[in-house]
Amino acid sequence: MRTLISGGTLLTPHTALANHTLVIEGGWIAALGAGRLAPGAGDRVIEADGRWVVPGFIDVHVHGAVGWDTMDATPAALQQMARFFAQHGVTSYLPTTMTAASADIQAAVQAVASCPQPENGAQHLGVHLEGPYLNLDYRGAQHPDHFRSPSPDEYLAWLETGAIRLITLAPELEGAAELVAAGRARGVEFAIGHSGASYEQVIEAANWGVRQATHTFNGMLGLHHRTPGTLGGVLTDDRIYCQVIADGVHVHPAMVRLLVRAKGAGRTILITDAMRATGLQDGTYDLGGQKVVVREGVARIASGSLAGSTLTLDVALRNVMRYTGLALAEALPMVTATPAEALGLAGRKGVLAPGADADVVLLDADLNVVMTLVAGQVVYTA
Repeated sequence: MRTLISGGTLLTPHTALANHTLVIEGGWIAALGAGRLAPGAGDRVIEADGRWVVPGFIDVHVHGAVGWDTMDATPAALQQMARFFAQHGVTSYLPTTMTAASADIQAAVQAVASCPQPENGAQHLGVHLEGPYLNLDYRGAQHPDHFRSPSPDEYLAWLETGAIRLITLAPELEGAAELVAAGRARGVEFAIGHSGASYEQVIEAANWGVRQATHTFNGMLGLHHRTPGTLGGVLTDDRIYCQVIADGVHVHPAMVRLLVRAKGAGRTILITDAMRATGLQDGTYDLGGQKVVVREGVARIASGSLAGSTLTLDVALRNVMRYTGLALAEALPMVTATPAEALGLAGRKGVLAPGADADVVLLDADLNVVMTLVAGQVVYTA
């Protein structure tokens, strides 16, 4: 059976195709046809008149939502998170861990490795291991008791699960180069984060194969005109994709605008860094074993450090458009094609093209999510 999404404007995301039909067959995109295609026997037609038809969003850095967290290490947590994310246009994501005891991280990784993909939500693409190989001086809301340097006795067991997709690390730590080599040999991507790396150390890490920066501006050595530091390195090395939390709290809108000017939409990735309070009311929550107080949607630990966000990716997209003045077609790659490329999934995820996965979102004129499809199946309708 085919699914025909007809009458909307397709953003591929690089090309706008008005009044086209998206043809889905067997979980993949079969064709993009001009006008309305006549349905055959058994075809399902989704009318998208007045809607934007766009690739599904990809969140490469998200801890949890609606009371659940990746570190809960349970199928229930992943299922509930996936369902919530789909309501906000996310069709693929990386469940993201915290700096923690080795056994707790192993349990979270194993939970993702063994959890079947949900039938009613976003699909996980593997684990984003945020820590524990981070710089304590830039800890943010990571638990200070569990920082350590990379040890193959520990990380090889995680890598051997096959579930690790992305690792955030501080490249200045002893043993970081060996970890990157071991991970790259297994197809793992790496990001610089919670780091005080010098400009030169950032460039060296990029030479190793590190290709992302975790929540740019946050948890890293800042910019100085004589010592560019971590931030200067990630902003100026064209090999590095920069993640950013565009919630108006973690990073001033002007600095988000600066980042997009420096990197372009092709090297900027919008993330949520969302924690378990996302989708819930203000109150007291847990993040990595630390108490988090959420007030007016802003999450902080007792020290005052920001503790992830309560952002959703559809809001992040609307925010970055407002901050930068970019049109939807210009900003959309930052939640679709760009994260896909950064994960080595160009052509398969984040695009509307024949042969790509049929992960599709319908947006109304105000860019609210009205429908989400994962692998051609409707998993959310507003």
